[in-house]
Amino acid sequence: MPLVQITLAKGRTPEEIAALGEAVTAAVHESIGAPRENVRVVLRECEPEHWFVGGESLAQLRASGQR
Repeated sequence: MPLVQITLAKGRTPEEIAALGEAVTAAVHESIGAPRENVRVVLRECEPEHWFVGGESLAQLRASGQR
């Protein structure tokens, strides 16, 4: 039973999250042949203020137009 864990910064729509879950499930099924009903996908959202890139928070980078 494959388990895929993904951490994302908050800011996506419910439709985008659902599309990601479906796409990852399909990719696991197609790549290793696991039955779709056995694939587990866990999406965790992180506050942009708690996600750092090069010492700056993603919130700061977004505010400055860099991300």
